[in-house]
Amino acid sequence: MPKTVKDYIRTIADFPHEGILFRDVTTLFADPRGFRMAIDQLLHPYAGERIDKVVGLEARGFILGGAIAHQLSVGFVPIRKKGKLPGRTLAQDYKLEYGEAIMEIHDDALIAGERVLIVDDLLATGGTCAAGIKLCERLGAEVIACAFVVDLPDLGGRALLEEMGMEVHALCAFEGL
Repeated sequence: MPKTVKDYIRTIADFPHEGILFRDVTTLFADPRGFRMAIDQLLHPYAGERIDKVVGLEARGFILGGAIAHQLSVGFVPIRKKGKLPGRTLAQDYKLEYGEAIMEIHDDALIAGERVLIVDDLLATGGTCAAGIKLCERLGAEVIACAFVVDLPDLGGRALLEEMGMEVHALCAFEGL
């Protein structure tokens, strides 16, 4: 029976805290067939669409986003945690389960009117991606969709992004935390 993307993802119990089932995509990335399958499936819905840039969210979104940008022959833009980018940046705060964090993008990374695809490995609460969407829109870009390998639907991220008017594409889902 052929493998699916989900078959390549390892689950690690009690990481980073007791009671959490961590969905580890590094096993997917390490397998050439699995990695190729994930990249192909992430970009397939957007074949024939105009995409000017792929935006990757720190950190595993860089791996996926870079590969997708290469396949589409478009530029790649990183959105990073506060203090990691060397040039002038725009910042956007967002809520975490316990507190807040800040994401940043270079203030010249996108041009008004560019169409972007945001990519990350996992969609949980949606806070990081929502901050990324806001940063792209503040630069005048149009976010056409958000693509993920894993969706954790019980944490509500998909609903949050869809309420923002975003198309959400995920290759697989895992129930629970």
